[in-house]
Amino acid sequence: MSDSWMARAEEMDLKDPLRHFRGEFHLPEHLIYMDGNSLGPAPVPAERALVRAMDRWKKHLVAGWTHPPSPWFTLAEELAKRFELLVGAKPAEVAITGSATVNLHQLVATFFRPGPGRDQILADVLNFPSDLYALAGQLKLRGLPRNCLVLVESADGRTLDEECILEAMTPRVALAVLPSVLYQSGQLLDVPRLAAAARERGIIIGFDLCHSVGVVPHQLSAWGVDFAFWCNYKYINGGPGAPGGLYVHERHHGLRPGLPGWWGSDKSRQFHMTREFWPARDAGAFQIGTPPILSLAPLEGALELLERAGLEAIRVKSLALTRFFQDMAALVLAPLGYCMVTPREDHRRGGHVALEHAHAWQMVQALVARGVVPDFRPPATIRLAPAPLYNTFTEVCRVVRLLEELVRDRAYLEYPTARSTVT
Repeated sequence: MSDSWMARAEEMDLKDPLRHFRGEFHLPEHLIYMDGNSLGPAPVPAERALVRAMDRWKKHLVAGWTHPPSPWFTLAEELAKRFELLVGAKPAEVAITGSATVNLHQLVATFFRPGPGRDQILADVLNFPSDLYALAGQLKLRGLPRNCLVLVESADGRTLDEECILEAMTPRVALAVLPSVLYQSGQLLDVPRLAAAARERGIIIGFDLCHSVGVVPHQLSAWGVDFAFWCNYKYINGGPGAPGGLYVHERHHGLRPGLPGWWGSDKSRQFHMTREFWPARDAGAFQIGTPPILSLAPLEGALELLERAGLEAIRVKSLALTRFFQDMAALVLAPLGYCMVTPREDHRRGGHVALEHAHAWQMVQALVARGVVPDFRPPATIRLAPAPLYNTFTEVCRVVRLLEELVRDRAYLEYPTARSTVT
């Protein structure tokens, strides 16, 4: 690989307006971390926020729920307000609660209303498996056959053709659930187009934002999306198992949640302990149980960095990082048997890139041994997520150089060809 690539990378790093954010993360020295689309690293402000929460617990005990200035009782609602710019929603349209799959169950239980001639849920074959498990489970609970879950096929096994999705929006479809970014290939779907098409056909549509929130701007309210859900431990950097988020368009506020729980109560009535459920009048109604305060605390700190950086600047750098990777891969890696499966067009690409190689699992092991943390998805995909707040163009260049060397030196051959344990 030509040294000109490294020189160009170093120049881009010097001009990067977000370069100072790298110091706000706990990252081991000499490690290139490119798996932030699975779990973001620990932000320094998140650690401070967790310590504050522990101190509050030690000092106030149960009174922490109501003690000013930051009572736990309204912490989730306060955090929800801070997602306004991240997802393009009004504060009342967002709730920070549950997990991605739990929130999907809640939303489908609420919005899927099958009737005569309209009893199908539309999804896709490339969606994250947990989403498909939840959708199939909701059909089973209603006594509907598995074939009521209609999956849009993929012509290449990597990406989706939006025309095929539109064709699948037949009169029998009552609900559609699609990813904003495909978790394997990194393809970004045209969410506003799909939302508009669903609305024209009378279909309720929701989106899984797990691989886009925090790195791709959204305008959910303006696009007319009915609902969305996401996790907060990837690009948001809220910590392992951080509480997730959900969005419900304000036109649906007042709708009784399918899975009611006491934390979805109107706040003014929550401690009346009546047998009748009085739901909140906004997205807060879709909460179920008591929020995990010690898990919410790091999220509170992590959001500080996103707010300081600004989502538009994050997206600009994200596209530049992934474009730089793809440009190098096309010239350096493609001749060596690597296949780039992530779309090259900026408007069709999320925050990560995916390469396929016949020896992908061996390549991943070799990268880890050399101080790079990538991600593997069977059967043969290497995912790499150069995150804008802590990764550099120089790191991208080094990873491509390592991938090149692994093939040229056949160094990957010393590693097992199949996984013996789940990772």
